[in-house]
Amino acid sequence: MRDRRQASARVRGLLQGLTALVWGLALAWGSAPALTFDPMQLAAYARQHYGAKAERAVQAWQAMLDRAAGGDEQEKLRQVNAFWNQALIGGEDITIWGKTDYWATPLESLAKGAGDCEDYVIGKYFSLLRLGVSPDKLRLVYVRAQVGSQSIAHMVLGYYPAPQAEPLVLDSLVDRIQPAHLRPDLTPVFSFNAEGIYVPGGGRRSVDQIGRWRDLLGKMRAEGFQP
Repeated sequence: MRDRRQASARVRGLLQGLTALVWGLALAWGSAPALTFDPMQLAAYARQHYGAKAERAVQAWQAMLDRAAGGDEQEKLRQVNAFWNQALIGGEDITIWGKTDYWATPLESLAKGAGDCEDYVIGKYFSLLRLGVSPDKLRLVYVRAQVGSQSIAHMVLGYYPAPQAEPLVLDSLVDRIQPAHLRPDLTPVFSFNAEGIYVPGGGRRSVDQIGRWRDLLGKMRAEGFQP
């Protein structure tokens, strides 16, 4: 995570005037297709562009997805959260990518073996879509996280078992999946998924307002994903 001043500037840039979100506000906006890709083609792409280590990482990801596919949603959450928390070493975009803010695709993150908070969440989000979890139940949530004496910009994945239910929090800082009320260190700011951005009192806004999300989906399509 960046220092406190950088984190504050980052949140201001991302909010673009959006108002605060409370954990309990989640709407059912209709379903979207699950993430699709050809595992063999994706592994071949990883090898061609990033080398044999990346190919093995993609194969390990696919093996986890295959194992998790037979479980219920709680088991899928557990396996996906554990995989990504172990697959990546936490770092800063400036160190990993030479950029101040970069949203990596799951393939890019696996190739690097490193990522920042968004990269963990992106990997978990698209993994769960691949496993058939409805996007209505998933939100990428920007939060303020209290880490020691600092309040930092952070992202977690929220899983809502039902509309307006309390979400479970999948976090790269804490391995255990917990309900939101057990994470008083996190203050939600706003959330989004492929269906849109939720703005209290204003209904849904288009996720296209988040330029990095558009860029992310474009990169994923070029790699062979159909997000």
